[in-house]
Amino acid sequence: MKVVIQRVARAAVEVDRQTIASIGCGLMVLVGVDVDDTAEDARYLAAKTAALRIMNDDDGVMNRSVVDVNGELLVVSQFTLLASTRKGNRPSYIRAARRPLSVDLFELYAEELERMAGRPVQKGVFGADMQVSLVNDGPVTIVIDSKDNG
Repeated sequence: MKVVIQRVARAAVEVDRQTIASIGCGLMVLVGVDVDDTAEDARYLAAKTAALRIMNDDDGVMNRSVVDVNGELLVVSQFTLLASTRKGNRPSYIRAARRPLSVDLFELYAEELERMAGRPVQKGVFGADMQVSLVNDGPVTIVIDSKDNG
């Protein structure tokens, strides 16, 4: 599983020109599920996301987690995170998990993150054509792959 975590001032998701999720200060997370991923990957990344110290403390130092600062959370499924660009110019998505695995692990990640953060997690609509907008704060963007946890 791969996540792209962005510290945001605000973020929103639209489907069919309707805002279906929005947050203020917090984290917007793009989530990609690999064909070999398991529940362990989802739980690992949810714990890492909740505990990641990329929010500023009173001195402006990235020393607090989203949980510490009562930040908001938005997660969006994005299979294109699993793109392979080694051959040619058209990305291959052969590593991206198909339904129902991808839905199950995306939902597990969101549920575990909500449980660990102790607050609701806003979500995009799995598989929908979404328009995602955000104001990256910093900018701060962290990429974590559950298979690369060394």
